[in-house]
Amino acid sequence: MDQELLLRSLVEGTSAETGQRFFASLVKNVAQALSVHGAWVTEYLREEKRLRALAFWLGNDWVNGYEYDISGSPCEIVVSENRPVHIPENVINLYPQDHDLKAFGAVSYLGIPLSDQEGRVFGHLAVLDNKPMPEDPRALAIFRIFASRAVAEMERLSAEKAMREREEKLNLLVNSALDAIIEFDQNFRILRFNPAAEKAFGASSAAVIDTIISSLVDRESWTKLEKLVEELAVRREGNRSMWIPGGLRAQGPPGLFPAEATLSMYALNGKNFFTLILRNVNERLEAERQIQSLQSETEYLQEEIRTLQNFSEIIGRSEKLLSVLKEVHEVADTDATVLIFGETGTGKELIARAIHAISKRKQKPMIKVNCAAIPSSLMESEFFGHERGAFTGAIGKREGRFTLADRGTLFLDEIGELPLELQVKLLRVLQEGEFEPVGSAVTKRVDVRVIAATNRDLLKQTAEGKFRQDLYFRLNVFPIRIPPLRERLEDIPMLASNFVTKFAQKIGRPPVRITEASIRGLQSYDWPGNVRELENVIERAVILSTTGTLNLDRAFPEVSTAQHTTASNSPETIMTAEEVNEMERANIMRALNSSGWKVSGKNGAADILGMNASTLSSRIKALRIKRPTE
Repeated sequence: MDQELLLRSLVEGTSAETGQRFFASLVKNVAQALSVHGAWVTEYLREEKRLRALAFWLGNDWVNGYEYDISGSPCEIVVSENRPVHIPENVINLYPQDHDLKAFGAVSYLGIPLSDQEGRVFGHLAVLDNKPMPEDPRALAIFRIFASRAVAEMERLSAEKAMREREEKLNLLVNSALDAIIEFDQNFRILRFNPAAEKAFGASSAAVIDTIISSLVDRESWTKLEKLVEELAVRREGNRSMWIPGGLRAQGPPGLFPAEATLSMYALNGKNFFTLILRNVNERLEAERQIQSLQSETEYLQEEIRTLQNFSEIIGRSEKLLSVLKEVHEVADTDATVLIFGETGTGKELIARAIHAISKRKQKPMIKVNCAAIPSSLMESEFFGHERGAFTGAIGKREGRFTLADRGTLFLDEIGELPLELQVKLLRVLQEGEFEPVGSAVTKRVDVRVIAATNRDLLKQTAEGKFRQDLYFRLNVFPIRIPPLRERLEDIPMLASNFVTKFAQKIGRPPVRITEASIRGLQSYDWPGNVRELENVIERAVILSTTGTLNLDRAFPEVSTAQHTTASNSPETIMTAEEVNEMERANIMRALNSSGWKVSGKNGAADILGMNASTLSSRIKALRIKRPTE
């Protein structure tokens, strides 16, 4: 065999080829030069322990899609031990498990691994023949040369693949970014323009590629950008990026917009390239304002949920309360406006929630507005919402309570506190279901059921010109009057029992007993603060109750102590201090006689009176009460 001729033949046959055509040319030329039956080059699938042919020339024809398991084959030794294997003859007998050898009519075999300098095996180059293949050191040396060329090509292809993957990942990263990314060269010619940039600037990538970046910013920003590019160009590597002070003013679809921006530079092949990343500040501020608005609405609704979870059921069985509940059921399923009258603390909001809870609007929220708690200057905005910039401090758009209550219920508490100028606008919403947010010319329509409540005499306010008569009649479609607690004393035992249980559980106390004397004491009081005041008194009494019995001593307001102990007297009678002491002395004497002069303990006088035993002992001493001698 002419070594020089063989080498020249192989070089000429493969030098002009790359990739798949290189491998095809390689095996065909190797097979023809060595006069063997077949030659093939493979890549090693390490996980599967298989070889996949990149090109396979056999008997003057191509074998396509050839892949095989290396177990029990001579190729297994080549790739697993990373060394050449030469079988000059009888290869089928030596490797009986390799059925392909028999199918190819193989007699001899020569294989060499394709590995890099670190010993990583990529595949192998092999030839087989249907006649013996004597050992030839010169042919093996040439074989190694072309194996090295195959390795180089495989490494080149691997590097190309890795570079394509990196480029693809970079493109995906840039194209998926929310910020506008613009790449340009040292002549300010745009090379890359991602989808976020297309959106921000209202221009397609095709329209701006190869144009100058100056068209995307105003004159001042362009001057700034030129100076920053010059500055980056002289910086050391590793310090070629910066936040652009004051940002840029960029040209978007609606006009100029302020943008936060960064600028960075890299050098490649002696040329400088720059990456400009921009973010529309207006969009961020608007998003922050929207988030703040949603947070405010969420906080409001969460507060409403907490209120719903915490309010007690409507408790009582008095005739007057049952009459109110009958009216609640009668009006709930309609869309009629309801006006609830009642003194402070009677439970007007509770009745409003009861109406909403059994109405056809119950799946939507009941939004509450306390007309007395909102400054008059902000009341219109609170009701109807406002646009950004509608007034000083209006940094963002905000929805009003009518919008929040759309298809639900709006509860206007303390409606008598509503300013006259807003009463006109409220009347319009009630009549027409429409309004304009503050600072907006756009009319909004809503479907809202209104329930109003007051502790004022609205008819009197109407006569005095403090409340519009037309609004009063529009609200007073279905009036409900809630009786004060003093008109339903028979409900006090149930209310007191409920509150005692509630507050005992709240502060971790064992069950607290209510005596009949305590109930009589509660029923003797006038309750100007109604159910709310009763709740507060019971809470204080439970806190003071350390003996397991409700302790009303010091639970009542100080100004009312005499009132609740003397309520049985005529309201016109004014008693002297001595008369009050005498009445208290007589009451304690009755309790002592009833208990057999037992002061403390179960069924003692203190228990009967609902007082602390030590307090009763002090009063007995102060009033000079002595047990009569028998």
